[in-house]
Amino acid sequence: MAETDGAPPSPPLRTLIVDDEPLAVERMQVICSRIEGVTVIGTASDGQAALRLIEALGPDLVLLDLTMPETDGLTVARRLGGQPNAPAVIFVTAHDEFAVEAFDLDAVDYVLKPVAPDRLQRAVARVVTRRGERAQLPASRWLDEFWVPHRSELVRVAAAEVHRIDAERDYVRLHVGGQSYLLLQTITSLEERLDPGLFIRIHRSCILQRSHVSGLRHEGLGVWSAETADGEALRIGRTYLPAVKKMAGR
Repeated sequence: MAETDGAPPSPPLRTLIVDDEPLAVERMQVICSRIEGVTVIGTASDGQAALRLIEALGPDLVLLDLTMPETDGLTVARRLGGQPNAPAVIFVTAHDEFAVEAFDLDAVDYVLKPVAPDRLQRAVARVVTRRGERAQLPASRWLDEFWVPHRSELVRVAAAEVHRIDAERDYVRLHVGGQSYLLLQTITSLEERLDPGLFIRIHRSCILQRSHVSGLRHEGLGVWSAETADGEALRIGRTYLPAVKKMAGR
């Protein structure tokens, strides 16, 4: 976040730390003190106190624990949602199973404990980047990225990089190049948040990126398949066939 090309430095991110564990708060304060462009303006040990301080102090960023007594971090984020000038939220937690809901609440990042300083610094850099983007672009209702569990961390996957999504019961599998990632979300609920200009559902268990469809093939007896850029032929469900044909101008 250093000054570049003679531009004035960005104002520091006025940051509130919310965690019910005193040692965790202390560690976060130490880490934040070493990150350029971050100024800690307060701490809170529960969700209600956090909401009061957010209203009183108007922070730019909240480092928010998930599991707290009475009012948890997800509840805090929900109450902030839709408020004008709401602070950016980075969840800081020992639990990875709430990632989908966290990003549905427009969290900027989801950092797992124990927090590595460089990992938090990358999360803060995303806040700065998003700040600049939102100052220039209108808000979008469509997902532009996913945060998916991978080994011991969460990996950012841009929506534009996902070429295929398959349903696996209560999960979806995102295919990105030669890799795939499981996400705890149903395909129907995910479809509602995908840009229809980028993705098209071809079957009750499959969504494709439009640019990944290289052609359509009539198999006979009213059965059609979508040919993909990597050479697969995926059957198109009858319910979805009209929309797929319309995409192809048929």
